[in-house]
Amino acid sequence: MLLELSDLHIQFENEGQVVRAVDGVSLTLDRGQVLGLVGESGCGKSATAMSIPRLLPMPPARITRGSIRFDSRELTTLPLPELRRLRGACIGVIFQDALTSLSPLHRIGRQLAEVLLLHRDITAAAACDTAREWLGRVGIPDPDACLSAYPHELSGGMQQRVMIAMGLILEPDLVIADEPTTALDVTIQAQVLNLMRRLYRKNTGLLLITHDMGVVSQMATQIAVMYAGQIVEQADAASFFAAPRHPYSIALLEAMPSAATRGRKLKAIPGQVPSAGNYPSGCRFHDRCPVARPSCAQTPPELEPCGGHRVRCPWAGDSKLDDTP
Repeated sequence: MLLELSDLHIQFENEGQVVRAVDGVSLTLDRGQVLGLVGESGCGKSATAMSIPRLLPMPPARITRGSIRFDSRELTTLPLPELRRLRGACIGVIFQDALTSLSPLHRIGRQLAEVLLLHRDITAAAACDTAREWLGRVGIPDPDACLSAYPHELSGGMQQRVMIAMGLILEPDLVIADEPTTALDVTIQAQVLNLMRRLYRKNTGLLLITHDMGVVSQMATQIAVMYAGQIVEQADAASFFAAPRHPYSIALLEAMPSAATRGRKLKAIPGQVPSAGNYPSGCRFHDRCPVARPSCAQTPPELEPCGGHRVRCPWAGDSKLDDTP
């Protein structure tokens, strides 16, 4: 197994307040697989992903329980010098906000070359050539001009393409992509997705975090739906899109535009994700769920097998869910 998260708990502590951003998450990802981690903003997806290479600021973040194993190595206790050798070379990260992730003080060429010089026995000239090649591969029309530019001189889409090139340039074993195509137009998005498909061949695993269910449906082999710090449904992608089981999963798909929804209003999910400092009792989705029972507000459900999926809902096998209004 390339990546295994087991019962992961992450808290943020600020002025005496404890926020449970990630609450008992278990995930696995093998080489050749694409795991789509989906859910609304504030569900804990990015916190889960950034904990893998230990990029969360600690403090205020703290891993209070659980295990993160990458290629048989325990990352939660790995010494920092060894962890730094893994970052970039073995674990690549494509960050969500490119402008704040790129250094405003250095040109793009220097930042891309630095990644190569740190992890490969390579000359500065060869590093520059490789950087130029990768900028072309992610759809930048004038790589030479981009190499000499500062991040603020590029558009948002260009910045995001640079960030994608930086995350993929060493062809790592694991790629963590946090909303990698948000700022891209549909043409460049398709180009980048094709590039990522080629990269995640049999030796590479991809953890894809996105709000775009269309991207997930194109890319993912496995799906994990996250809500209020917990995984509420896990399944292979084909089974998930054919028959989602959890009411939250069903609601997410019904809110997604498609050919079937053309000409009619999309269904909205009422309410909002609860604050991580104030989760409701029982099922954390019960106050937004159209099929909630009184017991849902009392007893926290477990993640259990249901029709080939793993679902955090005791009513997931109930046929009434198929008729959710």
